[in-house]
Amino acid sequence: MLDPLFSAYPPAQQRYDELFSAPHTLRPHWQAFLDDIAQTSPAVMAQRVKTVQRQVRENGVTYNVYADPKGNDRPWDLDLVPLILPADEWAQIEAAVVQRATLMNRLLLDIYGEQTLLADGHLPAALIHGHAGFLRPCHGIAHIGGVALHSYAVDLARSPDGRWWVASDRSQAPSGAGYALENRLIIARNFAKQFGDLNVQRLAGFFTAMRDSLAYWGQACPSTPGPQAAHNERPLIVLLTPGPYNETYYEQSFLARYLGFPLVQGSDLTVRDGFVWLKTLSGLQRVHVIMRRLDDDFCDPLELRKDSALGVAGLTEAARRGTVLVANSLGANLLETGALLGFLPKLCQQLLGEPLKMPSVATWWCGEPAALEAAIARLPQLVFKPSFPQLRQPPVFGEDLDLLQREQFIAQLRAKPHNYVAQESVRFSQAPVWRSADAATHTPAGLGAAAVSLRVFASATPNGYVVMPGGLARVATGPDARVVAMQRGGGSKDVWVISKDAIDTRTLMQPVTTAHQLVRGETRLASRTVENLFWFGRYTERCDNTARLMRRSIESLIDSAADKRGQVWPRLVALCRHERLLKTPRSLEAPSEPPDDAPQDDVSIQAALLKALVDPSVPGLACDFQQLFRTGFNLRERLSTDNWRALNLAVQRLGKTPADVSLGDAVAVLDEATSALMTLAGFTLDGMTRDMGWRFLSTGRRIERLQFMCTVLLEALNMPRSGNKDWVLELGDSLVTYRSRYMARPEWMPVLDLLLMDASNPRGVAFQLDGLLSNLNKIARSHGDCGASLIEPLLLTLKNLDAQRDLQLGNLQLIALVQRIADVTGQLSESLTAQFFSYAAQTFDLSRANTPSTPHTPYMPSSPHATYIGSHHAN
Repeated sequence: MLDPLFSAYPPAQQRYDELFSAPHTLRPHWQAFLDDIAQTSPAVMAQRVKTVQRQVRENGVTYNVYADPKGNDRPWDLDLVPLILPADEWAQIEAAVVQRATLMNRLLLDIYGEQTLLADGHLPAALIHGHAGFLRPCHGIAHIGGVALHSYAVDLARSPDGRWWVASDRSQAPSGAGYALENRLIIARNFAKQFGDLNVQRLAGFFTAMRDSLAYWGQACPSTPGPQAAHNERPLIVLLTPGPYNETYYEQSFLARYLGFPLVQGSDLTVRDGFVWLKTLSGLQRVHVIMRRLDDDFCDPLELRKDSALGVAGLTEAARRGTVLVANSLGANLLETGALLGFLPKLCQQLLGEPLKMPSVATWWCGEPAALEAAIARLPQLVFKPSFPQLRQPPVFGEDLDLLQREQFIAQLRAKPHNYVAQESVRFSQAPVWRSADAATHTPAGLGAAAVSLRVFASATPNGYVVMPGGLARVATGPDARVVAMQRGGGSKDVWVISKDAIDTRTLMQPVTTAHQLVRGETRLASRTVENLFWFGRYTERCDNTARLMRRSIESLIDSAADKRGQVWPRLVALCRHERLLKTPRSLEAPSEPPDDAPQDDVSIQAALLKALVDPSVPGLACDFQQLFRTGFNLRERLSTDNWRALNLAVQRLGKTPADVSLGDAVAVLDEATSALMTLAGFTLDGMTRDMGWRFLSTGRRIERLQFMCTVLLEALNMPRSGNKDWVLELGDSLVTYRSRYMARPEWMPVLDLLLMDASNPRGVAFQLDGLLSNLNKIARSHGDCGASLIEPLLLTLKNLDAQRDLQLGNLQLIALVQRIADVTGQLSESLTAQFFSYAAQTFDLSRANTPSTPHTPYMPSSPHATYIGSHHAN
């Protein structure tokens, strides 16, 4: 019954097989799962594969492989079939990992403390002091609760006889726990029945213990002195990221959202009087715990690495004083060297009084003469790695060297023996992976095999270490791969640990039982986060404006001959040029006026518009969507899964538009883009709490819409009275409203009334000014005046207009008013940036903000948005 599944499954050759104990004999813990698969139709299995790939793609699960052309867009590789481990085997792994984490923690405490192991000769001084990961400024650093290693991961591999061995330790900022959780959420959903029937252990309890333990130790940090001290100060835990271009940024944002920690960059934090503070919209907020994903030496440019732009100046001193808990402790990278592995058995006996429960892969540090000679004698069976992280050397496999190369390499070993660690070459076990049907080779769908390693995670608690029940299984691209690594294009698996006991069903959510635990509003919003929310609002609206303008322009190209377009076509072309949609690539850096080589005839305009649709290197929809995606990527922990999925899908669909798209297909693409943007707007209006972050997002949207509508109206006000008005209503998404109200062809006075003065029309200028004023007044309650005085006179002037007298084409006072609204909203954007995002004093002149400006010049910012997401363009 199971035979068809294994038609492409290779027999294990000198390696352990996770699936079979002998030919045609399944291991018992796999039987139930494979029975279910065997009874599942190929069509259902194929659909499951597509579902996994779709969920990975829609959730935006990525892993950045350096030098990969896909960059940050490289999807996470997740295999359909989990790695299943029985309860008794897992119990042995768990006990060994707890022991090893405890041992590693004791090592860190001694090396950065009394250094008795060095003094007594249990550790060679050259191995520690020659390691770039040994940070001398961190000697004597405070370790709250006697814990330096809060998070720990260990990479395991099986020997051919089935025993687990430790291949390497991860102690600096272990990654992968978030990916393991994401894998579980996706795979368990696709095998819901099997997951429940096998009584698989859950993961939430591990993350709950992690979060609660950090909060426990955070409370032990000294209180803030002086008037800023707070009784029963709730510890603030932040997750420190290197930024969105880090290889595991997705995981960092995912964990921050899951654990409820603010995701911060080094620029979001500052050290004052020995304490660490988060720069928030509400002022400085004390930080008690930093869960870091930043390498040790990059954490502090003052004491550790002066060229680091990612760290926090003074962080080492704050950690020395014990005013902030840094998890893991600075200097923990020291433990990741393979040179320590050979010393661990004796160290375990020395420090813990018991033998090491799980051995490491046989390792020799060549800095010891006896170990060097032993490694040279066994050179063909070994792999040689650098002892220290500062040595940028790839691994050398002895079996790959010919006789001459072997002699040359031995000479290198003898010249600098301290720089090398020799290890037995690991033959990873093979585990089942799902292979889709291949029509080219006539291979049916079924199980294949791939080399697999297991990364297991441990977290410190006040009662000792706890281990994630499962972990991250990493699979190579083929069963014979000698290196299993994500940076080499490897994939992953979910890990199912079968339990004999009742399942721990705890969730991460804490009960709220008293009124003083209630929280309303968000007081810990980092200023950088608020800035990104502001620009996320602007780019969402900008994409919508661009899509509507391009759609109307392309429809004009399709529907009307050039001699029948009247006054509409020149106005649309002028708008496109104002929005820079008709600039050629080499004119990107030119002034705002269209260059001499701007497209003039229909053919060249058509080509430019289609290019602006699909090419992100020129101004247009593709470029705007790219900026929107980058800004959203910086807000991953703030966006709901559904919100992010909608954005991700919209970007992916637009990205699939071919370069030679036809006009008709371009309209369909723009229709779809507009619908997707309406969905994103729905999440903003219906799914976000009206906290201060939302206020700034909404403010950004309103500023962008006002500037676009003012630009459209300025073009319309200079048209002849006989000109067609439908295009203005279409760009203002108000054509249906107009027709339902008047049931007549558009006339200029009601059109202008609807788009300018009607406070019930969400696309109208009055509506947006009113909403903008409301936002600014609510922000001002906490932060003082931030521009309401700019908007109030404009709104009052607009409300006092006389429709019969003032709403006329060519009215110079009306044109001046619309121009002034465009200018003031541009100045408002600058003032908000200066007041809240750049920490600089306001430099604009309020007295000049409401004076009319006759020439119609597009607003351009005096400085670009922060470079961590690329420059934001104001137009």
